Amino acid sequence: MFSIQSSSLDLTALRQQMADPACGALVVFEGLVRNHHEGRDVEKLHYTHHPVLAQKEGERIVTETMEKFPSVKALAIHRIGTLEIGECAVVTLTSSAHREAAFEANRFLIDSIKACVPIWKQETYSSGEVEWTSPCPNCGPVPH
Repeated sequence: MFSIQSSSLDLTALRQQMADPACGALVVFEGLVRNHHEGRDVEKLHYTHHPVLAQKEGERIVTETMEKFPSVKALAIHRIGTLEIGECAVVTLTSSAHREAAFEANRFLIDSIKACVPIWKQETYSSGEVEWTSPCPNCGPVPH
């Protein structure tokens, strides 16, 4: 499952959703808003997305992850809207009977999301400068 939401992420609920007595490993990656980027002080981030394409691509990546790692269950959620320093922007969860597959699948999942899902990030710096970036090379300019 892949979803995009504007509200805070409930990690306890997500862990419960991934609960499976056959799985001995659960890997959780949390992408947090940090206070710096390339030597500049960051005050906050704002994420926007292409609703239809982002959802479709995210779902494709979760499906691909579970096909590439057949023993793994996978789940990912990305936030949109304005996030403050320390807030969780993205979370990926993978579970498997053994840790190796869960770790490998989680790295594949987050790397694919960051590279391919049309989500744009606006960084606001302490200098007042604002900069838009897209991790996805195929996403193009920020939609207005």
